[in-house]
Amino acid sequence: MKILEILRSEPCPAVERIIEAHKAEHEVKVVRLYEGDPDYPGLLEAIFESEKAISWW
Repeated sequence: MKILEILRSEPCPAVERIIEAHKAEHEVKVVRLYEGDPDYPGLLEAIFESEKAISWW
């Protein structure tokens, strides 16, 4: 399964462990919106390419 992990802020250790667990079993792409200038058109494309999108605060 293709999973998109969208991080709006620096992830806590629990979130990092969950993402690593997802990576062990699925194809995962992580987008860090808190770093630099986000590529919103690229984010929209990634959302449509993924089977599941998870947004983390």
